[in-house]
Amino acid sequence: MEKWYIKNRKGDYKGISKRFKISELLAKLLVNRGITDYSSIDYFLNPNLDRLHNPSLMKDLNVGADIIKSKILSKKKIRIVGDFDVDGVMAIYVLYTGIKKCGGLVDYVIPDRVNEGYGINNQIVEQAKDDGIDTIITCDNGIAAIEQVELAKKIGLTVIITDHHDIPFMIDEITGEKKVLYTKADAVINPKQEDCKYPFKYLCGAAVAYKLVERLYSIFSFQQTLAHPLLEYVAIATICDVVDLIDENRIIVKEGLELLNNTKNIGLRALIKETGIENKKISVYHVGFIIGPSINASGRLDTAIRSLELLLSKDEEEANSIAKELKELNDERKKITEDGVEKIVNTIESSNLINDKVLVVYEPSINESVAGIIAGRVKEKYYRPTIVLTQGKEGVKGSGRSIEEYNLFEELSKCKGLLKKFGGHPMAAGLSLEEDNVSLLRRSLNDFTILSQDDLIPKTYIDMQLPMDFINFKLIDELKLLEPFGKGNEKPIFGEKNLKISRGFALGANRNALKLILSNKKGISMEGLIFGDVRDFERKVSEMYGNDELQKLYRGVNNNIEMDILYYPSINEYNGNTNLQLIIQSYRFSK
Repeated sequence: MEKWYIKNRKGDYKGISKRFKISELLAKLLVNRGITDYSSIDYFLNPNLDRLHNPSLMKDLNVGADIIKSKILSKKKIRIVGDFDVDGVMAIYVLYTGIKKCGGLVDYVIPDRVNEGYGINNQIVEQAKDDGIDTIITCDNGIAAIEQVELAKKIGLTVIITDHHDIPFMIDEITGEKKVLYTKADAVINPKQEDCKYPFKYLCGAAVAYKLVERLYSIFSFQQTLAHPLLEYVAIATICDVVDLIDENRIIVKEGLELLNNTKNIGLRALIKETGIENKKISVYHVGFIIGPSINASGRLDTAIRSLELLLSKDEEEANSIAKELKELNDERKKITEDGVEKIVNTIESSNLINDKVLVVYEPSINESVAGIIAGRVKEKYYRPTIVLTQGKEGVKGSGRSIEEYNLFEELSKCKGLLKKFGGHPMAAGLSLEEDNVSLLRRSLNDFTILSQDDLIPKTYIDMQLPMDFINFKLIDELKLLEPFGKGNEKPIFGEKNLKISRGFALGANRNALKLILSNKKGISMEGLIFGDVRDFERKVSEMYGNDELQKLYRGVNNNIEMDILYYPSINEYNGNTNLQLIIQSYRFSK
């Protein structure tokens, strides 16, 4: 059962309201997000490009840019090694475009997800040497490639790492102390390095690449504004990599979405048309749930090179063909994912895994390319850290997704002796291991965990109780000042209690939405929409009030049902009519 908590952060709402000419309600929302001093509030309410941080503040960035400049001027061959997800593809595009503009001889490779796995590998290093490459630049990977960088240096290659992942470490078995592991690359550009003075640590891989291109343009005497068109690609990566939409990321996404809505990229235009969002205002939602997954699908089921070719395409016919291919791959990926989720859930429900605080599920038939998506879905269902493992070509491979209360990367680090390879973030990780170690990993993670039963209960933090009386068009317009919403700047959640339901309507051919006519104690009425499983709502009503009351609800007859809801107000425009409505995120019955 989900727990609801009201945020109760103190702040000078009146002072903020007066200073920035906003409502006290909006001032409270800012305070709830930890944005309290006037400088931070001004930065948040007015995100613009001149507030992006100076790239030269990032450790080794100037060193890396100078190396690239010298390689460009001396006509040395440069190879970019990227990753197969959206962030990796966009990072390659940004670096490739930037270096080409500066006159560099540059190409790229992306490891195959299934055959090679994540990140630069020895084969890629050796192939670069055979191809006459002088310099390797990684993007969205490389920070943990200790062995691969050592090999590259040994055979005479220059290596520049650009990455944003957590710095790898090992735990001393005797002292228990954390020992950070460093590569011996010629330049290591990653804001998460402890001695990096860059003021913002949560950039995605494409954003780190963008910072390097900004500096390159500067030292090649290009106007800084020439880099700005690349922000639409960085914005896509920022959204899809689910980094916090605060500080610079907020600026990147805001500016990037504006560019994306007017994109000149032939490939993106083709993909937007193919996915049915051509005439819509593209938002974080469209990028995160439509554009991003379509780009990701090629790396999961084919090769991520296809997505990169889409972005680089100069021919409309070719772009349309690739966009259609990506759409079909994503549809296939959805089916594979649904089947995989069903298998994993059945395994959990039919075994003693259901009692574990950390779910480690091995299902050899799962397609390893969607293991992470499946882990995320299972995590949401059970609200437990979840690792889904499958049989890869060289042993067991898998992905994990975590909850806020559990740092998956650190916990896997404690089990490093059981793993062949692993890497990632507190909330997500990839790993490989011997099949004999699967049960040992499950046992170790559960034996070592300090997760309590309370940690395993989903929690929702409500911004405030907001009666329907206060909802109007002006309020909804003012809430837009907080956009774009995403991780780190979630859409506000409001609550209202003891609402009566005058009538209900199941919507859609698949009954995947429910419209309710709600009214409060003062008689104020408004439409509320619930998206998802209508049958689950019906079951809960029948269990608590009886089926007769449910039927009364659908007939519009007076009934005894009362609800508490968590919601976000919005505007519904249909057939020329405009009205206020509540998008209901969660609900419970008041009885």
